[in-house]
Amino acid sequence: MIPLNVNGKTYSVDVPPDMPLLWAIRDGIGLTGTKYGCGIAQCGACTVHVDGKAVRSCSMPVSVAAGKHITTIENVGATSAGKATQAAWEKLDVVQCGYCQSGQIMSATALLKEKAKPTNADIDAAMSGNICRCATYVRIRAAIHEAARTLAA
Repeated sequence: MIPLNVNGKTYSVDVPPDMPLLWAIRDGIGLTGTKYGCGIAQCGACTVHVDGKAVRSCSMPVSVAAGKHITTIENVGATSAGKATQAAWEKLDVVQCGYCQSGQIMSATALLKEKAKPTNADIDAAMSGNICRCATYVRIRAAIHEAARTLAA
């Protein structure tokens, strides 16, 4: 059994230590907001926070995540940055198909925790690992700026 601290709750998962964290979260714990996209850490759909940093859960072994604080899309709204980001996403109608959006929001929230007033270059760098097939990149950038303004108020 491997203990995982996910969204402030400790779970014991009976999985191999080399299993990707994504599958422990989705199949072992039952939190399905984190999505499987590519399986090689290239698309960002599986992004979660581990000790506050955005990471690709499809490539992180459960054994590496054990003992760390993991936040998924289901709980990111409990933080001020997460709440502001989710509100901006809704206000600016960012989502089209929605598949990548949990990963997009997780990456955006991690950025806003590091930089209160990100520039377009900061946003592009932080979000470069998140692919959106619907190409809502302009609205994603606008929503990040909107969330930053909300947090500054």
